[in-house]
Amino acid sequence: MTQVKLDVVKVEKPETVNVIIGQTHFIKSVEDIHEAMVTAVPGIKFGLAFCEASGKALVRWSGTDEALIELAQKAAMAIGAGHSFVLFLGEGFYPVNVLNALKMVPEVARIFCATANPLEVIVAETAQGRGILGVIDGVPPKGIEDEEGINWRHGFLRMIGYKL
Repeated sequence: MTQVKLDVVKVEKPETVNVIIGQTHFIKSVEDIHEAMVTAVPGIKFGLAFCEASGKALVRWSGTDEALIELAQKAAMAIGAGHSFVLFLGEGFYPVNVLNALKMVPEVARIFCATANPLEVIVAETAQGRGILGVIDGVPPKGIEDEEGINWRHGFLRMIGYKL
């Protein structure tokens, strides 16, 4: 019987920065994800890190912003799960604008989360390596939305330009 160790990795990031964590299957992903990001949103600021699961088993990286690249590299090393990737988006750039492009990258197998919330990644470790089981995204619900909450949501989405 194989022993499994569970670990919780807190993703360190500025409060205003969004992060996307996913799984992919090939080293080519680094360049393809980079191309998808700059094509989806010209001028986007991002940092990407990918945990290679074989060969040299390096954290491969790319991006357009040095600070975000460094954040992604640190998070990827902390998570340390084969073929996982961490993508930090610069302030003012949002997952809603890049998720479809990211999902269309042929190597991307799964998106675990896309969030600006406090984030923890649950990682399982065996003798072979590490894998992401899931994520803890934000905090538990504090109640049920009422009419005031509905009105706020409707107004907020229109104020930021996501609804007409």
